[in-house]
Amino acid sequence: MKILIADDSPTARTVVQRAIQRIGHDCLVAIDGAEAWEMFQQANVDAVISDWLMPRLDGLQLCHKVRTAPDRPYTYFILLTAVSDKKHVLQAMQSGVDDYLVKPLDHDDLQARLINAERIRALHLKLAKHQRELERLNGLLHDEARTDPLTRLGNRRRMREDLEVLNARAKRYSHSYSLGMIDIDRFKQYNDACGHLAGDDVLRAVAGTIARQCRSGDTAYRYGGEEFVVVLPEQTPATARVLLERIREGIEALHIVHPTNPPSGILTVSAGVAALNGAASEASAEPPIAEADEALYQAKQLGRNRVEVFQPS
Repeated sequence: MKILIADDSPTARTVVQRAIQRIGHDCLVAIDGAEAWEMFQQANVDAVISDWLMPRLDGLQLCHKVRTAPDRPYTYFILLTAVSDKKHVLQAMQSGVDDYLVKPLDHDDLQARLINAERIRALHLKLAKHQRELERLNGLLHDEARTDPLTRLGNRRRMREDLEVLNARAKRYSHSYSLGMIDIDRFKQYNDACGHLAGDDVLRAVAGTIARQCRSGDTAYRYGGEEFVVVLPEQTPATARVLLERIREGIEALHIVHPTNPPSGILTVSAGVAALNGAASEASAEPPIAEADEALYQAKQLGRNRVEVFQPS
């Protein structure tokens, strides 16, 4: 281990340092608690052996700083004291000290404390490793719960959460965003004619095209079935329509044969665009979704394979 020694007595420092080195550990030596704290912040130490009474910063104050240091692995803390009174020992333990040694230093006592320090330190490192792994797995589960397993786009849950953030910004800062809803034309007929496995391939291909066409800051989601949603922060319906047209053209350029989609006979999509204006009195996720869906319905009515922007009555 790397052990930090703090003692204002040169003789005591030397005795502790030599004893620790004979046992086989490395040492850092500080002349008082304040210097020890500075060294602790700059070096990764496994244990601290500190005198109780020191100028500037005593042993208990040093222990408190060590215990409250952010983002540091657990450091075993041993207090050196000339007082063996149990009340003093209890006070030290309640202040965060792990163990204590009574002066004059006994070599066997020191070795026993350091054996225990190694075990406790190893246990804390193991727990910290398990905690990091648990946090990583929880992060993966969090992402998986918000990802569509087929297309790897965000699912409806993630879309709702992201829209909540955008709506909060719209209310607070008068921001705005546009929302595009995309639907594969005559997808049921495609599944009936080509089979559901081919239908899954189509969904993946369409999702990939949508994701590639999205700009930085835009986000695509699988809304459900053959429907997709694209959210475009700070975009007007006019600029959003440009992106949706690129997506429509990109999917058409895949030239996926769709025998029941006249007149082209290839796979196409229709899309509707709507916007949320942050200046509105109440920002909600529902109006742009409903309006984009209405514009999508209009695109279907007008012949499919086109993009329409919602027009208020």
